[in-house]
Amino acid sequence: GSEVLEVGCGTGQLTESLACYGFRLTAIDIGPSMVAAARRRLDGSAVSFQVSSFEDFAAADASFDLIISGTAFHWVDPDVRFRKPARLLRPGGWLALLEIVERYDDPLRAALLGMWAARGDGTAGVWQPHFADTEVIAGTGLFETPARKTRTQRIVRSAEAVIGVENTRATSLSWPDDIRREFTEQLRHELRSQTEVQLTQETSLTMARALPRPSPGQREVQETGR
Repeated sequence: GSEVLEVGCGTGQLTESLACYGFRLTAIDIGPSMVAAARRRLDGSAVSFQVSSFEDFAAADASFDLIISGTAFHWVDPDVRFRKPARLLRPGGWLALLEIVERYDDPLRAALLGMWAARGDGTAGVWQPHFADTEVIAGTGLFETPARKTRTQRIVRSAEAVIGVENTRATSLSWPDDIRREFTEQLRHELRSQTEVQLTQETSLTMARALPRPSPGQREVQETGR
């Protein structure tokens, strides 16, 4: 029954897991195609989907018990990145930021980075995550001391699964269909002699509990220095 907001739901992979817990779940993403894919994945569920950036998302103060984002929060405007969650969370509510970094072994890693860069401005297609900085969160004065857990593991993925994953990146989904087909064929060519691919996956979860918001009178004292 908790009110949960997922920021940057993408194609709904994390959303699908969250939906199993009986939350009153709202999932937002700036990409209409992403939201459409998530709706198809969770067809028949009670999840409320919206096409919106977090910056433009409208909700009353203290609306949510949990705001969660899976590998998307680094896109949020730094000016609102922590102030808005602190406002939207109920006292004691949690901000949870999940980041996943996957690093293929060379030569695939170098080839893939070149393929992304060739279809962007040299960097736009090369996704570089930004882990939540616990010191920055603590320095806002809006949250209790954050906790962070990190796990690194080696995994094996089939070549076909690699092609599928690389076609669900936000940048590739924004490409025209002909560019995506060209990218897919080039990646398939790179993997022609491999049935499996080894990679290193690093997962980081940072969580911070919102501090109680000061009353209007307390805020006036804080702002005026009286």
